[in-house]
Amino acid sequence: MTSANSAGERSRRWRLVLGGPADESLGAAQGRDARMDAALAALYDGPGGDDGGAEQRTARSAGLGGSAPKVARWLGDIREYFPSTVVQVMQADAIERLDLSRLLLEPEMLAAVEPDVHLVGTLLSLNRVMPDRTKNAARQVVRKVVSELEKRISQQTRTAISGALNRAARMNRPKLTDIDWDRTIRANLKHYQAEHRTVVPERLVGYGRRTTAVQRDVILCVDQSGSMAASVVFSGVFAAVLASMRSLKTSLVVFDTAVVDLTDQLADPVEVLFGTQLGGGTDINRAIGYGQQLITRPRDSIFVLISDLYEGGVREQMLRRVAEMTAAGVQVVVLLALSDEGAPAYDHENAAALAALGVPAFACTPDAFPDLMAAAIERRDLMAFVPGD
Repeated sequence: MTSANSAGERSRRWRLVLGGPADESLGAAQGRDARMDAALAALYDGPGGDDGGAEQRTARSAGLGGSAPKVARWLGDIREYFPSTVVQVMQADAIERLDLSRLLLEPEMLAAVEPDVHLVGTLLSLNRVMPDRTKNAARQVVRKVVSELEKRISQQTRTAISGALNRAARMNRPKLTDIDWDRTIRANLKHYQAEHRTVVPERLVGYGRRTTAVQRDVILCVDQSGSMAASVVFSGVFAAVLASMRSLKTSLVVFDTAVVDLTDQLADPVEVLFGTQLGGGTDINRAIGYGQQLITRPRDSIFVLISDLYEGGVREQMLRRVAEMTAAGVQVVVLLALSDEGAPAYDHENAAALAALGVPAFACTPDAFPDLMAAAIERRDLMAFVPGD
């Protein structure tokens, strides 16, 4: 690309960013750029302006108003002009900035949107007020997103956890091909022969063989307050994947001020997600109390609390319950978020109190979650997953 073409492209991009006020210095947008400018203006500029064609517009001044047909056309426009990643951001902004949630209760609107995790979270929050005519369309949207998430995480999760379970089930008289040389050497360092500069192993440590027996109990305890929407979606899909592994006994508990056990629905993650009720308060203590009742083999149990830790229940009892579980041998993991959304907002005081109990609280991306669970199964130090300052 020549320098002149490069400069022209920069000017074009700046014109789209700045909108109508830049017409005098950069020139009015034309053709396709004018239509892109109109789509951006409808979302990011204030209300008002004319309803004329985009070609005649000299400044950004538009709005989506409350018209479902107008919004549906806008959704179609942005899917034509922008890549899907940008479309998803614009849809999320439209729902928040222009209060379009009620329009998502229309089947025609759902057919026009680009499905993603944030849209699923919005639909789940509207579940209680969704009319019957919309529920089938909403389920189709949710099922599409869930199917894509399962493809993304399923194989990685099964591979990481199966490997961890096999390594955790150690044998003391393994075959040559089953010997874990790293652990064997560590276990026999006291038998180091200086004159021969070698270790003479007295005890061999091997990898465990595959088994169909349940080796670990996993309890996922998920905060379903409104701020945790994306985490709820990812948690539901991960729970379904974990439940499909015979070597794990997986339970899923969601909570706000009440506690709901969704374990019996884990065969269908879409049903799991529609069983949640996003929004409301938070009683973490009550949820942990329920989760404690599910633990019958403490040293073979992993308790994963996914919450921003804004406690509306009894804080002291919540911390005491966590201390009781860790003392009994339960591997307790606290995630402030399970999503791709970046650093979450959370209760720093409660996070510090948990850290003082030896249970660090941190956010985790969906891509890192399989390795985190593998580390928990092997009882490795989870501090490696805590982001640095």
